[in-house]
Amino acid sequence: MEQAQAPSCYRHPGVETGIRCTRCERPICPDCMVEASVGFQCPECVRGGSGTGHAPSDSRPRTVAGGVITAGDPQLITKILIAVNLAMFLAVRAKPELLHQLDLIGLAFVPQLGEVVGVADGEWYRLVTAAFLHWEIWHIGFNMLGVWWLGGPLEAALGRARYLALYLLSALAGSAFTYLEADLNSPSLGASGAVFGLLGATVVLMRRLKYDMRPVMTLLVLNLVLTFFWDNIAWQAHIGGLVAGAVIAYGMVGVPRERRRVTQWAACGLIVGLTLAAVVLRTAALS
Repeated sequence: MEQAQAPSCYRHPGVETGIRCTRCERPICPDCMVEASVGFQCPECVRGGSGTGHAPSDSRPRTVAGGVITAGDPQLITKILIAVNLAMFLAVRAKPELLHQLDLIGLAFVPQLGEVVGVADGEWYRLVTAAFLHWEIWHIGFNMLGVWWLGGPLEAALGRARYLALYLLSALAGSAFTYLEADLNSPSLGASGAVFGLLGATVVLMRRLKYDMRPVMTLLVLNLVLTFFWDNIAWQAHIGGLVAGAVIAYGMVGVPRERRRVTQWAACGLIVGLTLAAVVLRTAALS
């Protein structure tokens, strides 16, 4: 006899659960249920006024990562990040010298600027600005498509603050690993580190929600093949961002709810610490 499959949470399809809201009787997973005087209730019923006795913030609907679900555009941060990248692209096209002032370079004499520049010369801001720079139209086109396709679902699943932290820390980790491993006089730019961070986070999230992993794993393998077999690609940024994104996402969604807050801070702190260590060690070696 075939065993009956448990129902899925109505807010997180694919997450099986045997718990139902005591008011509306919809299935809810542990990440959604709010303790009531009798049993558990879903966020919508709590918001409608069930009187659980908890603090108002405890009863607000939350994402699978514990972030508060906010009203308004669910892809607001994704759109802002794309707008910033596009604005930087247009600014560099209008004023090409900005490219040499903001791209990621270890230490080199730049003829266009007539001086020695680089992260090792104290220009640490390049680790961040380079992640928002693009020169070729195809480059920014592919990267922004990646941010749009991967970023929207992640922003909805993680919440705005956690999603923004994931994006920025993945971009920074990609830049730091590039600075550590790439040639000093080899400039690098682009949001690829952040995009690969979103890809790594998507793999972790889909595994957590028990979705079919084949499409995202195919996308990951394809991108890794292109990373190592396509000329003029900073593979360091891709790998640095991928690892950072996966680690941060695991800290956000890969642990039980009661340990989530600690592991989220720990995962982000680990990536920040490793990033700083890589930059400091590389700079010390060049001084």
